[in-house]
Amino acid sequence: MEKTKKEAIEKKGGEPVTRRKSAISYKTREKVVLRGYNLSELAEAGYTFEDGIFVLLQGRIPMENEMRMLRYEMAEFIEHSMSPSAAAAITTMGGRPLLPAAIAAAIMCFGAAHGPGAAHGYMCDEFFERAAKENKKDLKELAKTLVDEYLRDKKAIQGLGQPQHIYGDPRVYPTFRRSQLLGTAGIYNQFQIEILNELNRRRIKGGKSLVHPNMIGAGNSSLMDLGFSPLGSFIIGSVSRGYSCAVHAIEQLKKGHAWMASRREKMIQLLDLSMMKYEGPPDREVPPLRDRDKYAQEQKEKGEWKKWNL
Repeated sequence: MEKTKKEAIEKKGGEPVTRRKSAISYKTREKVVLRGYNLSELAEAGYTFEDGIFVLLQGRIPMENEMRMLRYEMAEFIEHSMSPSAAAAITTMGGRPLLPAAIAAAIMCFGAAHGPGAAHGYMCDEFFERAAKENKKDLKELAKTLVDEYLRDKKAIQGLGQPQHIYGDPRVYPTFRRSQLLGTAGIYNQFQIEILNELNRRRIKGGKSLVHPNMIGAGNSSLMDLGFSPLGSFIIGSVSRGYSCAVHAIEQLKKGHAWMASRREKMIQLLDLSMMKYEGPPDREVPPLRDRDKYAQEQKEKGEWKKWNL
């Protein structure tokens, strides 16, 4: 049978049968291109991983203060010790699957109450869209409307409350301050603070204790002020936290018992802080960046780090 023109082209390695359209990237035998930028050239020019996140998710190179704010958030979000995601990674690894399965289980824990806050972003955007349609610009009034409706419908207000810390997540208020110092704080930060103030005004009136923000409230607000969408913010948080979830899984793989029900290893409630026994390095001061190389060299030479290396 005579071959069709398409078959002949395929055999010669010409035009593919189907094409995948993408506005994200493409590659040739010579280069990988992300949103129009040669990826190797970006790296060689000195642009950072955080710069690459902006290019990937927003298609633009960020201002330096924007990059620094994203770097700050990714650094502080990398770990939160025992939490649902870490517990998921640890318990999943108890069955001894491949490492990606434990990481996936951890990330699948992220939702309205834990981890990156896509739901928080959707909540804010819904009220901003309503305000735009009704030509309302007062954030205090908008926050009052949100609190009215959520309390009436008995819905949890996203971005508030943290069960393990006394005054909210200890990373929250530094995040708000850092976004102010770097000049990246915008309407999402302002709205979050107005929601907090409105709810606490009512709680004080009712004789209840104050509520504090969590990292969904502070972190997601700051990310969206940088221009990231709710899902973009979710991706950033998932990637950042995924590193530590992977390490928790590796620790369980190397030091824990398979099945996690051995008679030599008690089954414990993983999320209660009183059950957590820390056996890592003692508390230590963070060295100034100017002393980084000297400090790091001394650490390497002493060799104590090898005890903690996973």
